[in-house]
Amino acid sequence: MSLRASIIGGSGYTGGELLRLLHGHPRAEVGQVSSRALAGQPLHRRHPNLRGVIDTPFCTPDDVGPCDVLFLCMPHGRAAGEIERWRQLAPLVVDLSADFRLSNPDDYRRWYGEDHPSPTRLGEAVYGLPEVTGDRLNGARLVSGVGCNATAMTLALLPLARAGLIRRAIADVKVGSSEAGAEPSAGSHHPVRARTVRTYSPSGHRHLAEVFQSLGELDLDATVSAVDMVRGVLCTAHVEPTRRLEMKELWRLFREAYRDTPFVRLVADRSGPNRLPDPRVLVGSNFADVGFAVDERSGRVIAVSAIDNLVKGAAGSAVQSMNLALGLDQTLGLTFPGLHPA
Repeated sequence: MSLRASIIGGSGYTGGELLRLLHGHPRAEVGQVSSRALAGQPLHRRHPNLRGVIDTPFCTPDDVGPCDVLFLCMPHGRAAGEIERWRQLAPLVVDLSADFRLSNPDDYRRWYGEDHPSPTRLGEAVYGLPEVTGDRLNGARLVSGVGCNATAMTLALLPLARAGLIRRAIADVKVGSSEAGAEPSAGSHHPVRARTVRTYSPSGHRHLAEVFQSLGELDLDATVSAVDMVRGVLCTAHVEPTRRLEMKELWRLFREAYRDTPFVRLVADRSGPNRLPDPRVLVGSNFADVGFAVDERSGRVIAVSAIDNLVKGAAGSAVQSMNLALGLDQTLGLTFPGLHPA
């Protein structure tokens, strides 16, 4: 049987990626796709790659009817205030915003500066990063999306954190322009965004809250910089370990941590232009490449991860979480390997 999947707020980049992934999913079919501004217009008006592929026009949110899975791609703060309305339409709701990522209302208030509009639902939502919460996603009925920067940091640090080997860490995170969304702002408009490397969050990025929730309270901070690429996140985490580590042990730790995770690939070769993760080779892919190195002089461990922010950092993890929640093979619709060159 096909699963009918509808999208609220489908005109943005994550909505377009969801449509692309659902179109290639062997068990899903695209239902209704809403956009207040574009209701009645064809999907290819905002997603030109889907011209002649998905013919469904945009509808209004009020026109969306019952379905099997409902994806919410609305701006931050919108889903939480209307969650009861959307849950009446589908037995499984996947919200790609930040509204349900943190399970503790106090943490939400601390990191987002306001009270959560639906605090009783926070504890019910399952964080949608299968590499962390895969066992809890089976049978879930409310799934939160992930932050792309949080995803990259978490996957880089997870093996070391679970082994209790992080004394202190600083994550240097570089991100592409699509992270800012489809609507240009003063900082994301192309004339001021292209050909630049701009640090916009030197410390205290709110995605750290997700990392702490997934890995425990660490002595960790992050610096996030916008760089001249469209898609991708590259996290280079500089880790002061609790003891000296050699490459052989790092290989063992990372292999064990990601043994049963089909979308994490270890990339830590001795030589070659692609010996460490590079987000460019992951364009359009749900894979996350994770690598590591050791500074022989200081003993510092460098943990590196790369993802496509719109796929593994958003729509891809959402579809992977949908698969797990519904008892399907988690890889369905997600095996596209990326492009090279891109």
